[in-house]
Amino acid sequence: MLSHTVLFDLDGTLTDPKPGITRCIQYALSELGYKPPDANELLWCIGPPLKSSFSQLLQTSDDTLLEEAISLYRSRFSTIGLFENSLYPQIPKTLKIIRAAGYQTFVATSKPQVYATRIIEYFDLAPFFDGVYGSELDGNRSVKGDLIYYIIERESLSASTVVMVGDSEALLQADRLHDIIGAKKNNIASIGVTYGYGSREELETHKADLIADYPDEIPTLLPLI
Repeated sequence: MLSHTVLFDLDGTLTDPKPGITRCIQYALSELGYKPPDANELLWCIGPPLKSSFSQLLQTSDDTLLEEAISLYRSRFSTIGLFENSLYPQIPKTLKIIRAAGYQTFVATSKPQVYATRIIEYFDLAPFFDGVYGSELDGNRSVKGDLIYYIIERESLSASTVVMVGDSEALLQADRLHDIIGAKKNNIASIGVTYGYGSREELETHKADLIADYPDEIPTLLPLI
């Protein structure tokens, strides 16, 4: 076993957050007086930092407006949207197999840590993880590369023994680094998943080391990293 530690993205990898995220974005836009897009037109917003998504949706870099949008989003997300979410099939079984094989496991998500922790606890996944890492509410560590670096340093991990498991978070922008690019930035291995919100084409283009089409494939790929 070359890899000792597995970092899991949350949205689009462990859970399908589409209803909660899209409805909260629609709510924020409506409250600001904008006509929100349909939910299926907001799939690209799943995963990247909220500020980046709202900047594109509102076509602005005005921090005051963006912070207002984020505040409105969180007012709904923290009470309702958080639980408009579902586990992907096979996730608990997959995590159980990986833990039984002796791997350390952590959640590594751009979502604020306070929300990520509640979601992991809500789905009874906490026993499968050594820790949950996310961004701060002020946006610190919302870029996946920065977050992975922080986890490696905080947990005293060796990059050569760490693998990131995540989807390819929609269209790439310079300020929206997703799981695979974040992994490359920190010289760690990566397994891309296609059952979330990324495509095989994106994962291959950005050179994911391996690709899983279903959660139960992940344990079989880890020994190959």
